[in-house]
Amino acid sequence: MSDLVIAGAGMAGLAAAAEARRLGATPLVLERLDRPGGSMRLSSGVIWRHREFDAFREECPDGDERLQRLIFARLDGDIDWLESLGAPVLLRETGNALTAGARFDPALLTEALVAAAGGLAPNGSEGIELDRALVEAPAGSPLILATGGFGANRDLLRVHVTPEADHALLRTAPGSTGEGLRIGLESGGSTSAGLDQVYARAMPAPPAQVAPADFVRLSQLYARHATVTNERGEPYETRTWSEIDVAQWQLRQPRARAWFAVCADRLGERVRERTVAEMIEAAERAGAPVRRGADDVTVETVAGVTTTLGGLAIDESGRVADGVFACGADAGGIATGGYASGLAAALVFGRIAARAALGEAP
Repeated sequence: MSDLVIAGAGMAGLAAAAEARRLGATPLVLERLDRPGGSMRLSSGVIWRHREFDAFREECPDGDERLQRLIFARLDGDIDWLESLGAPVLLRETGNALTAGARFDPALLTEALVAAAGGLAPNGSEGIELDRALVEAPAGSPLILATGGFGANRDLLRVHVTPEADHALLRTAPGSTGEGLRIGLESGGSTSAGLDQVYARAMPAPPAQVAPADFVRLSQLYARHATVTNERGEPYETRTWSEIDVAQWQLRQPRARAWFAVCADRLGERVRERTVAEMIEAAERAGAPVRRGADDVTVETVAGVTTTLGGLAIDESGRVADGVFACGADAGGIATGGYASGLAAALVFGRIAARAALGEAP
């Protein structure tokens, strides 16, 4: 007999399940894909927060300050908790002086969380019918929605985010199709701020071949060192260190395309562990259109959607409606207006939602 039902086995769902198990409960974890880990498995594995809370507010001014404060206050302890589960820390820094956190290997982190959660419900194959599974769940069991948002649903992206959704690269887990949002709204919940916002990255444009394993490696993160234009030649000036504003703009341009032109004297600039030249060479090897001139290099890029930033409105306990909670990308309104670690929010609110769902102090 299960004490609660958790829909989704990414970072948020697995953190919720592991926390529930720690509290002595028996969670039923449902996953529609044939592997756990969700979009966490496709990430760099860096879990971080802003070093200063004021910087968090400045970066994400439209997010819910109550939720942001919980992430800022609890993340360091939750990272220690992950390590206590057996997930090895690869680096105890982020490579960015503005942030604090740690880097994990996504596959090993997933393994540790699955073990701490007590395993997953067998589903036999991809495409578990979530509605049917929830109907068959024990009566009165609280529900935690952690299905990954709707970043893999082009129809919802077209409605809420951009008319260019069909042209975007989807660099999110294929199970993130909006079931959590739908079920939460049907349960009496409401939407958060920022339903039109996503976390995205500029990626090598077709005919480049970009496999899921290449999502991090092929990200083109040098807009601040480039002249950025759309296909009409209209320029865009980068405003943020994270370059999230560039990707948001690009996603709404014709065919979700942007051209990054880099002067030769900027090719040696470093963005964390890579130089601009190395990122361009990786895009070129993948097959992206790259034009090399005497004094500059121009790369054609396409916006790659990683996750949605808007979703279900939650309170400080992760509550959506009576008996229904949300975490991860199903819970919106945290990074609204900017950029913050999705893995951090998933970890913190996964644990909070589990405690609240079981009647514990969140």
